[in-house]
Amino acid sequence: MPVEAALEGPVELTVVPEDAGARLDRWLAARVPQLSRARLQALIREGAVTSGRATIGDGNLRVKPGEIYRLVVPQSEPGDVTGEPMDLTVVYEDADVIVIDKPAGLVVHPAAGHTSGTLVNALVAQCGDSLSGIAGVKRPGIVHRLDKDTSGLLVVAKNDGAHHSLSEQFKSHGADGRLERVYHALVWGALQRAEGTVDAALARSTSNRQKIAVTRGETGRRAVTHYRVLETFPSVRGDVAASLLELRLETGRTHQIRVHLAHIGHPVLGDQVYGAGFKTRAAVLSGPARAALERLHRQALHAAGLAFEHPRTQRKMAFSSDFPKDIQAVVDSLRLMKRDRGSQAKRGPVKPAS
Repeated sequence: MPVEAALEGPVELTVVPEDAGARLDRWLAARVPQLSRARLQALIREGAVTSGRATIGDGNLRVKPGEIYRLVVPQSEPGDVTGEPMDLTVVYEDADVIVIDKPAGLVVHPAAGHTSGTLVNALVAQCGDSLSGIAGVKRPGIVHRLDKDTSGLLVVAKNDGAHHSLSEQFKSHGADGRLERVYHALVWGALQRAEGTVDAALARSTSNRQKIAVTRGETGRRAVTHYRVLETFPSVRGDVAASLLELRLETGRTHQIRVHLAHIGHPVLGDQVYGAGFKTRAAVLSGPARAALERLHRQALHAAGLAFEHPRTQRKMAFSSDFPKDIQAVVDSLRLMKRDRGSQAKRGPVKPAS
């Protein structure tokens, strides 16, 4: 039977006849689901696995029936990320995972230029001693990310087992039914179809390494985004000024949604990187709608839905998040434009004064 308890200390495992000939690292990964195979391979190299009095240093070793292996998991070392208390919106938390409703403006992981003030810094402070080791270090496990200025739901692993399970789910991008990610976005203009798919490979832009671009060369990575139009909003001229979309990812590339939508001519409202050429489109909005968009200061993109299989219980868990106030203010102003135009249409054209 697989070991269920959190691992801190020695574990003894006996090879059963049906496992004969299995590679040691794979056999251990099947028996100890709390640890990723990569972590177990590292422990083997570090001398953490013994059989009898012999230390086993080769994960390729083939196991034999009746052999007893002893795995000693060292206590996790403190991480090198400093905890910084922040007012996080925690949607759900248990011993394995924590689901956060990330605000816009918050960087997920420390990097050059953002060594502090990140979500990881906040999680180290939030979770404290409840964090278990991931690759032998106490730190939260980031299995997916949101752009700095994209808000919404994000799940983080709190131990190695959860990290392994969630990573596998995100690698499949929902193909096996375990994972679902739903985004909502406001985009410029009217899409040709109510539902559709953008299938266009992405790579680093050759002219600007800070940007991602659609590429037709062999260097690109496959990227697929599915969209559905939820609502459209008329302009002051009567055509469609903007659309509200639901988006689902089949792949998870950097900036994927923003690049794909810009590629088909419908960039996200407020996107200063991929929609800069559409700034003048604000002229088709009413005064209140233009003002709401100017106050947004970021792309109108929100991770509205997240579902995954819990790493320990295998129970499907689903979460949803409404637009934050800044995007909702833009939506409300666009709906007000829509109502006003509807009322005007019912009254008929205004007759000129005689």
